[in-house]
Amino acid sequence: IQKSLSVEAFNDLILDSIQDIKGKKIVKLDLRGLEATPTDFFFICEGDSNTQVKAIAAHIRKRVKEETGLLPTHLEGLQDGLWALVDYFNVIIHVFHPEKRAFYDLENLWSDATFTEYDSL
Repeated sequence: IQKSLSVEAFNDLILDSIQDIKGKKIVKLDLRGLEATPTDFFFICEGDSNTQVKAIAAHIRKRVKEETGLLPTHLEGLQDGLWALVDYFNVIIHVFHPEKRAFYDLENLWSDATFTEYDSL
């Protein structure tokens, strides 16, 4: 994350980008207090369709690039739209189709994290 952008501001941008495309059941997991984690934060949300899952992930990438100049270090899942992952190293965003979210159950896997839930707009 760029020096000029705080972690909080970056996370707010991610949240706002998800809400722009009406992402649902948005949760932020703060993993910083845990050992051996792949990142500092996970955002997990879902879309009602493959098209919406892809649109949320693409919109996050677009807004972050436009507003910070950053590109994700890794981006995958835009082809099928069942689970899209947008990785900014310190923050990883998982955009799921509801069935895939239930199957992988990341919230349960990382249940020791600090959770923040957000309302769907």
